[in-house]
Amino acid sequence: MPFDVLPRSTPNSQGVSPAGVERFLDAMEAEPEVELHSLMLLRNGHVVTEGWWAPYGRDRVHLLYSLSKSFVSTAAGFAVAEGLLDLDRTVLSYFGEFDAEITDERSRSILVRHVAAMASGHHAETLEQAIAGDPAEPVRGFLRIPPEHQPGTWFAYNQPCTYALAAIIQRQTGETLTEYLRPRLFDPLGIGRVGWQQYPPRRDLGFTGLHATTAAVAKLGQLYLQRGWWGDRQLLPVAWVEEATRVQVKNPLESNPDWSQGYGFQFWMARHGFRGDGAYGQFCVVLPEYDVVVAITGASHDTQAVLDGLWTHLLPALSDNHRGSPDRTAAELRLSRRMTSCELVAPAGSREPEVDGSRWDGAVFAAAGGRCGDQPTLESVRLDRVGGEWQVSLVEATTRVTGLLGNDGWHVTENADGTADRPLPIAVSGGWVEGSLGFEVLFLETPHRLRVVCSVTDGTFAASWLTVPLRSGSLLDLRMPG
Repeated sequence: MPFDVLPRSTPNSQGVSPAGVERFLDAMEAEPEVELHSLMLLRNGHVVTEGWWAPYGRDRVHLLYSLSKSFVSTAAGFAVAEGLLDLDRTVLSYFGEFDAEITDERSRSILVRHVAAMASGHHAETLEQAIAGDPAEPVRGFLRIPPEHQPGTWFAYNQPCTYALAAIIQRQTGETLTEYLRPRLFDPLGIGRVGWQQYPPRRDLGFTGLHATTAAVAKLGQLYLQRGWWGDRQLLPVAWVEEATRVQVKNPLESNPDWSQGYGFQFWMARHGFRGDGAYGQFCVVLPEYDVVVAITGASHDTQAVLDGLWTHLLPALSDNHRGSPDRTAAELRLSRRMTSCELVAPAGSREPEVDGSRWDGAVFAAAGGRCGDQPTLESVRLDRVGGEWQVSLVEATTRVTGLLGNDGWHVTENADGTADRPLPIAVSGGWVEGSLGFEVLFLETPHRLRVVCSVTDGTFAASWLTVPLRSGSLLDLRMPG
């Protein structure tokens, strides 16, 4: 089998109880603040179960948010091995043009290893301050902020740390992170298309913004589980894997139990194993003791509940006592059917308006006031009858996002803004309830869902995010970068 394809197996043959996996799924479905979009479980290098909650799918990329950081760590590992990056050089030494103006001794003494470990000495997050200090070059803005603690002695989850690390790699290689990782990581692992948000242009953000498939996340975890070995060669140095996935700085003040076990080089230590993770429950969980990798995407507000579910339900399902015939058992068949039929619950509503049907066709609704999370307010929402279906259009100042209203589930539109070279995939579902039209829009390359309610009586709409985008911008930004 080619090295870029993960082999498949059955749960029992790899010592995984299908019933235990189902108990994890049951627990997640019972959590109101948890929404899974995908799950891949690997043991002994084999995928033993996998599923995507429709309308999300296997080949769809997903915004990974801070799970992007673990890919930056991997790029750093390659750069160290190639002599392009020295963990014991100062960050400032890679930006000599800033030398005269960075006068604070703590700022001047921040090492590459410090930013790799979120230990720059700053007491808390400095992203907004760094960008405000120098919008054109946030690394300079970051170095202008004097750390409150001696670098290397204090943990703070601080985005400019990762941004600075990513900027150094890109400066040293002359390539974006995506370009640098393509021949070293993405191609050897069989990871297809990816996209990384940039700021400024031609600099991948690093600390967030990577779009990739669930399989890409699973393969990254498997690479680290195998201590950098892939196929028939040592792809990533063992020394880097060991350093990146051990405690580089302690963080006992973090409130959640799986966020207070220490931090490595862009990886979190956990009560079990280590992980990369991102906002709204993007997880790459690696459990060396069990030879297990768990890759998850989602739109969860309670991400600790996801990890609690893994420890409570999945760990007991991992035992050689579960080994048996590789043939499908009844429990395996039940799990397989469940994983292939997962679907997000669609909003309820009638297919057609009960009254005033003619008033809805061609209706344009103005904003009732307020904002959609921290995004610009939509200027209007339009509803049209098209070929016996209802079409909704979300209109911003210069853009329009259009999709068909799915009344019996989610209706997927692959190119919601008509840009052929950079499609915007969405899914829409909803209907009429008590005289108002309510629908939800999933932006399928992200964890984000927008809820819209329109009233034909007063011609207004109200909109709110169920998962608020963490970077402001247009609706058109809620897709993989080109």
